[in-house]
This record gives sequence, structure tokens and C-alpha cells, in this order.
Amino acid sequence: MYLQINSLHKHFQTKQGNLVVLKNINMTIEQGEFICAVGASGSGKSTLLRQIAGLDLPTSGEVKIGEKLVTGPGPDRGMVFQHYTLYPWMNVQENTEFGLKLQGLPKKERREQASYYLSVVGLSKFAKSLPKELSGGMKQRVAIARALASEPKVLLMDEPFGALDIHTKEAMHEFMLDLWYRTNLTIFMITHDVEEAVFLSNRIYALGARPGTVRKEMLIDLPERTHHIKRQSVFHDYRDELMDLLRKHGKEALSAA
Repeated sequence: MYLQINSLHKHFQTKQGNLVVLKNINMTIEQGEFICAVGASGSGKSTLLRQIAGLDLPTSGEVKIGEKLVTGPGPDRGMVFQHYTLYPWMNVQENTEFGLKLQGLPKKERREQASYYLSVVGLSKFAKSLPKELSGGMKQRVAIARALASEPKVLLMDEPFGALDIHTKEAMHEFMLDLWYRTNLTIFMITHDVEEAVFLSNRIYALGARPGTVRKEMLIDLPERTHHIKRQSVFHDYRDELMDLLRKHGKEALSAA
């Protein structure tokens, strides 16, 4: 087990009382898997990702990377957000080097490492460009290169393609699959987009809402992962099963509110 979440609960104190956001979350992710957690608003997806990233701590339970307990942020986890979070005054090379600079790597080493990952995401020719000179998909590829430059054990992605138009999103899906195949990277991504989750991941955790709980774990076994698969019945079956599940639990959550 590479990433392990055991009996994780997360509560917040509010003026109305104790708000349970996540309840008894259990997940196991092996090295090299592409996992998606899918749920509607209120299912605690972003809160869960923050626990894994170490940006927040569970009320109870634990998150482990290998045998190491997560107690805060660390270079073993790279993070990619929905919004590109690039520094507008830095060029692409400088943005990609930024995390390495914070880690104290010598200038020559961080330049070489960042340059390598810019080549991995296909942006070497844009190393001197500013973010404002890039398209949305290119900005997100820079953000991915920056996350990869620290050579994390797990790449965490918080709805990374939610702000992109449909054509750019589809191109980024193909890019992520190619990156995954080439690097054997362990990826954990949260999304509300059911088709995106089915297309990208080899396993899906479906989350119910209020509080967020794992309602089902689905193994996704597609014969191919190109845009053609989206026209085939096997893809539609996975999509419909997941949508029906989320719709059912969404209605339950509304009726309980």
C-alpha cells in the first residue's frame, strides 16, 4: 500500500454546532495507480485532499505515505490546483523551479531538474515565457511540471481541469494519460466530472455527501483509453452506474438536510 487512509474523520466547529465533513474514510492506493474520488458539492472532496496533502489534519484517523504518517506538507506529495497558481511575474522556468528553490537546492541542480520536467510536459520552448503568454492548458502543464519537479511519490490534483474549455480539457486528459503511462506516477485526483473520472482512472471512490463517506469503490477496466472509448457501451455502463449512484445519494442528502 502506497497511500493509505485509515478511519479518517474530519469535524469543524461552527456556530450551529459540530459539522461532520468526512466520516470513516478508508482508502488504499498502490504505487502507479490513477485514482479518482468523485462526489457532488458537500461530499468533502477538497477537505479530503487537504488531509492527504497535510494542509489540514484529521479530527481522528490517519493518512500514510508508505509507512510514514502524514503530519504536514512534504515533498513526497505534489499538488496541482484547479486554478493555475502561477506567479505572474516569474517566467515558466522560474515558476517550475520555485518549489526546488524553497527546498534549498543549488541553482544549477534546480535549473536542470526543472528543465527536465518542462521537457516532460512539452514546454521547453516556452521556458522564458510569462504565464500571461500561455493558454489555459499550457498554464496547467506548467503547474504539473512544477509539482513533478520535486519528484513526489504521489501527485495530488484538485479538479485540475475544471476551469478549461471542453476541447482543452480533452487534450489535457490525453496528456495526463500519456504522462501516467510514461512515468508510472501515483495520482490521486478529485473531480465532480463523472466522465472525466471514468476516462482517466483505474479505480474510483464514489463519495456521498453530508457527511462525506465512501459509498462505493469501482474498478474501471477499459479496453482502451482514447476518445473513441467514450462512444462504446462499456464506457457508458460505467458512467451511468456512477451517475445513478451519485444521484441517489444526492437525493438522500437533500432529504436529510
